[in-house]
Amino acid sequence: MAEPRMIFDGPEDGPTIVLAHGAGAPMDSLFMNVVARGLAAGGVRVARFEFPYMQRRREHGERRAPDREPVLREAWLAAIAALGSGERLVIGGKSMGGRIASMVADQAGVRGLVCLGYPFHPPGQPDRLRTAHLRELKTPTLIVQGTRDAFGTQEDVAGYELSPHIRIVWLPDGDHSFKPRAASGRSERQNVDEAVAAMLKLVAALGMSP
Repeated sequence: MAEPRMIFDGPEDGPTIVLAHGAGAPMDSLFMNVVARGLAAGGVRVARFEFPYMQRRREHGERRAPDREPVLREAWLAAIAALGSGERLVIGGKSMGGRIASMVADQAGVRGLVCLGYPFHPPGQPDRLRTAHLRELKTPTLIVQGTRDAFGTQEDVAGYELSPHIRIVWLPDGDHSFKPRAASGRSERQNVDEAVAAMLKLVAALGMSP
């Protein structure tokens, strides 16, 4: 697979986090931009790339469903290879991007993994779990999840068997994009800022501080 086109934020000599987008939005969506800029302000270099189907959408306006899982996994491995040794990288992303990263993290030997809104199951289908590989995951992992995420609420996830290497940070009243209801007294920016802070804390815990 060809080396993916990337965009970068943050200092060139900072610890690197590689992020992939979710199923429906590109690498430069508002959510991805805010997260990348927050990490960059914390001294982290952020690399973002797009899966082949999203590249085609950008270049030709083709709106298609995401690529099949083997293609998505290959794209992640190509992105890691383009940036050098996996052991110097934290990888992850939004929803599907983070899920596919979790499938290649151990294989690629990356330093850490971060999933922003992990899709534990499709909305309204709690029996269709996407957690089998998470039981044996060895890569130090951070999952940042809204407490009312339709892809896995706090109540849902409490019953899952997950690797001891996984830590979950819960964002109060957040949905799949971390947005809370107005009545909660929280703001979307508060939740996103907490997500960024948790990611920076992971980088520090892995000994990769700027």
